[in-house]
Amino acid sequence: MKLAIHGAAGRMGQRVTALAHDDPEVQIVAALESATHPKLGQDAGLVAGVGEIGVPLAVVGESDADVVIDFSLPDAAVAVVSHCLEYEKPLVMATTGFDADQRRYVEEAAAKIPMVYAPSFSPAVNLVMKLTEIAGGVLKKIPTGVDVEIIERHHRFKEDAPSGTALHFGKIVAEAMGLSEHVHGREGRCGARTREEIGYHAVRSGDNPGEHTIVFGMLGETIELRVAASNRDCYASGALMAAKWLLGKPAGMYGMQEVLGL
Repeated sequence: MKLAIHGAAGRMGQRVTALAHDDPEVQIVAALESATHPKLGQDAGLVAGVGEIGVPLAVVGESDADVVIDFSLPDAAVAVVSHCLEYEKPLVMATTGFDADQRRYVEEAAAKIPMVYAPSFSPAVNLVMKLTEIAGGVLKKIPTGVDVEIIERHHRFKEDAPSGTALHFGKIVAEAMGLSEHVHGREGRCGARTREEIGYHAVRSGDNPGEHTIVFGMLGETIELRVAASNRDCYASGALMAAKWLLGKPAGMYGMQEVLGL
């Protein structure tokens, strides 16, 4: 599989580069960054700490890639979508934080090219999402009610809060349990918790690569579903798994649930 990586000098892009370089089924043919990136022109393997691979960091442009993986920022990711549309390239979209117009553009693009889009590419996270859906469907029958709180932890450098993954967990819970209110943090005399709300709490600390806990609180017992990464390789390996799965697929928007057969 000939692979182009967008955001190759970022924290996630470096790990995708490293894992792809070690994968005998993958050949990195392009490592892409913004035109103002200070490391532009440097070997992507050296930037990722795996030695020279003969692929310099370059700006977005046509290559002979079979598929593109994007771990970048919303504005840059939209430009990559446009490029993939022009050259009919399958795309694994791992960027989060889109505004409504950007998200609409990404979704419309999937009508013309095959795309895997997910708030998290961790196989474990996606399995816990399925477990959350199952738990929500069962627990909504509890007559005394269930209080759902979503707690997420990430590194100090993360710019959006709550995480896209936490918001997706909330969407799953809302659909499974019929809950309609989304409350972000609490402070002061905010009154008793309502039966319709999902609470979100974002922690930013150190170099935490990602941790999510979904709390189902009942009268007399509690269920917690927790998934935590110890490094970023789970996201990188999941993106590579998605890229391989995407080859040969018709145009459409896919998720990691399809990739994992969930």
